[in-house]
Amino acid sequence: MHENFSLQSYNTFGVDAKARYFTEIHTVEELKEALNFSGTKGLPLLFLGGGSNILFTRDFDGLVIQLNLKGISLQPLNENEVLVTAKSGENWHEFVMSCLDKNLGGLENLSLIPGNVGTSPMQNIGAYGTEIKDIFDSCTVLNLKTLETEVFDLEKCSFGYRDSIFKQEGKGKYIILDVTFRLTTRIHRISTEYGAIKTELEKSGIENPTIQEVSQAVISIRRSKLPDPKETGNAGSFFKNPTIPLTQFESLKLQFETIPGYPNGDSVKVPAGWLIEQCGWKGKQIGNVASHKLQALVIVNATGEASGEEIFNFSTQVINSVKEKFGIELEREVNII
Repeated sequence: MHENFSLQSYNTFGVDAKARYFTEIHTVEELKEALNFSGTKGLPLLFLGGGSNILFTRDFDGLVIQLNLKGISLQPLNENEVLVTAKSGENWHEFVMSCLDKNLGGLENLSLIPGNVGTSPMQNIGAYGTEIKDIFDSCTVLNLKTLETEVFDLEKCSFGYRDSIFKQEGKGKYIILDVTFRLTTRIHRISTEYGAIKTELEKSGIENPTIQEVSQAVISIRRSKLPDPKETGNAGSFFKNPTIPLTQFESLKLQFETIPGYPNGDSVKVPAGWLIEQCGWKGKQIGNVASHKLQALVIVNATGEASGEEIFNFSTQVINSVKEKFGIELEREVNII
């Protein structure tokens, strides 16, 4: 157990916040001991995975627990499906690569997303037309009230766009210990229709891609657009893509002819990056904080010296300008502490 512990290397923004207490756990037994310690002292709790979806705007006056549970196991289901269970502390991208090495399909479009396996269901992470819910089977959680383990299936997780039970009524009540995915072994469902995947494959002369080639295309696209958190502090996409009523979109289309949108029934999803760029934020820097020069959706710690409060205030200015110009209020995807 560490006291007055710096979290700068434990969050991808590189913000220098401190935890009153910090511990790293490797087993469920260690986790229960840490929970008992916090309960005895009446400390608030914060669980950290890879620190890729969090912004510290202040020090944390409680116990920060880094979940470092490790392990991957496979259970064949039938001729074309297997259940793969990964513990929460496994690095997400390394897990995806290990599945692709075994020719297991389903995760390839989610390559190079930062963070750990344990946080993937919380956000229902997604990219290029694939979301966690599409290949999710179940997850094992620890009930923080009873200290008993429970299994949540797809229905119980109540997945939505970048949303789940763990961000709603289950927030602060459970900690995810492992996640099980249903992947394919022989006949894979290749998805290349979303974003620039098809264009990237065409550049390489690939017409009938393997899951490995789809993954490499996704990695190339992400590396060309997104800054490496190891080099420039960031948390990937800072805002959710807003969903607005079809009537509102049609009205905006009259005023902004080139506004992109992805219809879904009576609503339309609008790319937040486009909205932010139209407001002049792409590449703009204020003090230590900037909107990334290649992707306006990404806010970066441009100098490495930004405080969490500076980053938060920058994001507020972005939200206000988009609302003023388009009448759309962006929602932060990053968890604010």
